[in-house]
Amino acid sequence: MKKEIELCMLDFGATEGGDLNARFVFPEDFIGFQGHFPDNKILPGICQIQCLMIMIEKWKGRSALLKEIVLAKFLLPVLPSEELACTGKNIEEGNGEFILKALFTKGEKKIAEIKLRVRIK
Repeated sequence: MKKEIELCMLDFGATEGGDLNARFVFPEDFIGFQGHFPDNKILPGICQIQCLMIMIEKWKGRSALLKEIVLAKFLLPVLPSEELACTGKNIEEGNGEFILKALFTKGEKKIAEIKLRVRIK
Protein backbone atom coordinates (compact mmCIF):
# COMPACT_ATOMS: atom_id res chain seq x y z
CA MET A 1 0.00 0.00 0.00
CA LYS A 2 2.85 2.40 0.85
CA LYS A 3 4.34 2.21 -2.65
CA GLU A 4 0.91 2.74 -4.21
CA ILE A 5 0.38 5.88 -2.09
CA GLU A 6 3.86 7.18 -2.99
CA LEU A 7 2.88 6.91 -6.67
CA CYS A 8 -0.10 9.20 -5.93
CA MET A 9 2.14 11.97 -4.52
CA LEU A 10 2.36 14.85 -6.98
CA ASP A 11 4.95 16.92 -5.13
CA PHE A 12 6.65 17.32 -1.78
CA GLY A 13 8.41 20.13 0.05
CA ALA A 14 9.99 20.50 3.48
CA THR A 15 11.94 23.00 5.55
CA GLU A 16 14.68 22.12 8.02
CA GLY A 17 12.36 23.17 10.84
CA GLY A 18 9.76 20.60 9.89
CA ASP A 19 7.16 22.44 7.83
CA LEU A 20 6.02 19.86 5.28
CA ASN A 21 3.67 20.05 2.32
CA ALA A 22 2.59 17.66 -0.39
CA ARG A 23 -0.21 17.05 -2.84
CA PHE A 24 -1.81 13.71 -3.68
CA VAL A 25 -4.30 12.45 -6.27
CA PHE A 26 -5.69 8.94 -5.89
CA PRO A 27 -6.95 7.54 -9.23
CA GLU A 28 -10.14 5.55 -9.64
CA ASP A 29 -8.16 2.26 -9.69
CA PHE A 30 -6.16 3.02 -6.50
CA ILE A 31 -6.02 -0.16 -4.39
CA GLY A 32 -7.28 1.65 -1.28
CA PHE A 33 -10.67 2.23 -2.90
CA GLN A 34 -11.30 -1.51 -3.33
CA GLY A 35 -14.02 -2.48 -0.88
CA HIS A 36 -14.27 0.99 0.70
CA PHE A 37 -17.10 1.25 -0.53
CA PRO A 38 -17.66 -0.63 -3.82
CA ASP A 39 -20.46 1.59 -5.16
CA ASN A 40 -19.25 4.81 -3.50
CA LYS A 41 -15.45 4.90 -3.43
CA ILE A 42 -14.04 6.86 -0.47
CA LEU A 43 -10.37 7.10 0.48
CA PRO A 44 -9.81 5.25 3.79
CA GLY A 45 -8.49 7.42 6.62
CA ILE A 46 -5.53 5.10 7.10
CA CYS A 47 -4.33 6.17 3.64
CA GLN A 48 -4.16 9.78 4.84
CA ILE A 49 -2.14 8.63 7.85
CA GLN A 50 0.18 6.74 5.50
CA CYS A 51 0.53 9.91 3.39
CA LEU A 52 1.94 11.62 6.47
CA MET A 53 4.33 8.77 7.21
CA ILE A 54 5.64 8.96 3.65
CA MET A 55 6.11 12.72 3.98
CA ILE A 56 8.00 12.26 7.27
CA GLU A 57 10.31 9.65 5.75
CA LYS A 58 11.05 11.89 2.75
CA TRP A 59 11.78 14.80 5.12
CA LYS A 60 14.07 12.78 7.43
CA GLY A 61 15.57 10.56 4.72
CA ARG A 62 15.05 7.48 6.94
CA SER A 63 12.33 5.05 7.94
CA ALA A 64 9.82 6.19 10.55
CA LEU A 65 7.88 4.22 13.15
CA LEU A 66 4.37 5.32 14.06
CA LYS A 67 4.22 5.35 17.87
CA GLU A 68 0.78 6.87 18.41
CA ILE A 69 -2.13 8.42 16.58
CA VAL A 70 -2.67 11.39 18.90
CA LEU A 71 -5.56 12.79 16.85
CA ALA A 72 -7.36 11.64 13.72
CA LYS A 73 -10.38 13.74 12.81
CA PHE A 74 -11.83 13.03 9.35
CA LEU A 75 -14.29 15.72 8.30
CA LEU A 76 -15.08 15.15 4.62
CA PRO A 77 -14.63 12.23 2.21
CA VAL A 78 -11.95 12.09 -0.48
CA LEU A 79 -13.20 10.66 -3.75
CA PRO A 80 -11.21 9.28 -6.71
CA SER A 81 -9.21 11.83 -8.73
CA GLU A 82 -9.68 14.67 -6.22
CA GLU A 83 -6.54 16.60 -5.33
CA LEU A 84 -5.67 16.39 -1.65
CA ALA A 85 -3.19 18.86 -0.15
CA CYS A 86 -1.39 18.19 3.11
CA THR A 87 0.54 20.63 5.28
CA GLY A 88 2.35 19.41 8.37
CA LYS A 89 4.28 21.03 11.19
CA ASN A 90 6.72 19.49 13.64
CA ILE A 91 5.35 20.63 17.03
CA GLU A 92 7.26 18.66 19.66
CA GLU A 93 10.51 16.77 19.99
CA GLY A 94 12.11 14.76 22.75
CA ASN A 95 13.47 11.29 23.55
CA GLY A 96 14.00 10.59 19.86
CA GLU A 97 10.32 11.15 19.09
CA PHE A 98 8.32 14.03 17.70
CA ILE A 99 4.71 14.95 16.99
CA LEU A 100 3.68 16.08 13.55
CA LYS A 101 0.44 18.03 13.29
CA ALA A 102 -1.13 17.96 9.82
CA LEU A 103 -4.06 19.43 7.97
CA PHE A 104 -5.51 17.87 4.82
CA THR A 105 -7.50 20.09 2.49
CA LYS A 106 -9.35 19.80 -0.79
CA GLY A 107 -9.45 23.27 -2.32
CA GLU A 108 -10.61 25.54 0.51
CA LYS A 109 -12.32 22.71 2.41
CA LYS A 110 -10.75 21.12 5.48
CA ILE A 111 -10.75 17.33 5.03
CA ALA A 112 -8.86 16.01 8.06
CA GLU A 113 -6.73 16.97 11.05
CA ILE A 114 -4.15 14.43 12.18
CA LYS A 115 -1.43 14.39 14.85
CA LEU A 116 1.08 11.56 14.89
CA ARG A 117 3.80 10.69 17.41
CA VAL A 118 6.69 9.26 15.42
CA ARG A 119 10.17 7.86 16.04
CA ILE A 120 12.79 7.92 13.30
CA LYS A 121 14.60 4.60 12.92
